[in-house]
Amino acid sequence: MATPVFECLRQSYPKAIITACVRPYAKGILQDSPWFDHIIDCDDKSLEGITNLRRQLQQIKPQTGILLTNTTHSWLTFKIAGIPRIYGYKRNLRKYFLSGGPQPEMENGKVRPLPMQEYYLNICRYLGLGIPEKPRPSLYFSSHVAAQSEELLKTYGITASDKVVGLNPGASFGASKCWPAEYFAKLADTLQSELNCKLLLLVGPGEEKIAAAITSESKARIINTASDKIDLALLKPIIKRCNLLITNDTGPRHYAVAFNIPNIVLMGPTNPIYTATNSESSLILQRDLPCVPCHKKTCPLGHHACMREITPDMVSAQVRRILQET
Repeated sequence: MATPVFECLRQSYPKAIITACVRPYAKGILQDSPWFDHIIDCDDKSLEGITNLRRQLQQIKPQTGILLTNTTHSWLTFKIAGIPRIYGYKRNLRKYFLSGGPQPEMENGKVRPLPMQEYYLNICRYLGLGIPEKPRPSLYFSSHVAAQSEELLKTYGITASDKVVGLNPGASFGASKCWPAEYFAKLADTLQSELNCKLLLLVGPGEEKIAAAITSESKARIINTASDKIDLALLKPIIKRCNLLITNDTGPRHYAVAFNIPNIVLMGPTNPIYTATNSESSLILQRDLPCVPCHKKTCPLGHHACMREITPDMVSAQVRRILQET
């Protein structure tokens, strides 16, 4: 959702040296993109990590820093790294120290929810940069990564003529975003019995138990990718190969949006406003409940109704409709 900002910066400053500071686990998302001269690890949760980041940035000598995060901690990290001008949203304690930035829009004493793409782009607007008329997320991968993907899909027995449905059952945010494993299992049984498709179970780090629960409860021939340890760089062409992605409200859904892959998002405790851009290829399934959205990592009421009331039959009906239309 931040990629339109990166594109805006590169178009506005074609000769600048632009460096991305990202968490080590997320570097694969930006890998092979045309926006950055450097992508460096931002591991600033320890003194050693901050020291290493400062050392790397001092070699590049950036004149300006732009924060897409909202924390005072992130401002302090850039300040310690010696960046003279730092821009970002004027929030928390850091609002007194930033070189400039937009004020967040307020509503009833709280920051008003905005689509994150627009929220990020407001920083570019503050800086007076030209914004594309219809900004869209975009992702890139190299021919080497594409070849890796083709080899892996070949080992799965997936051919060019196969109809592939991706299943993404995890969520790094927490259990509250996860559709029940038994629901994924029942959905897999229905899809394979009714549709001539291959089912590709996409598994991230720490999601092996969820994948095992799905495959053990399902009678379908599910391709479980857990043992292949697919990273975020290789995941890009894998999702691009899918004809449809069925996913919790988590990172891979945004891959599908970037590659214009039809996707069904099983949304529970989060506010859909935050992702309400470029939704032409997305179908959001969310129950209208008094407790939604709560934005809690686990259900505070214990019943997890926001996800459990999205039934496998509801999802399979939408799968049939989407695949017929596309």
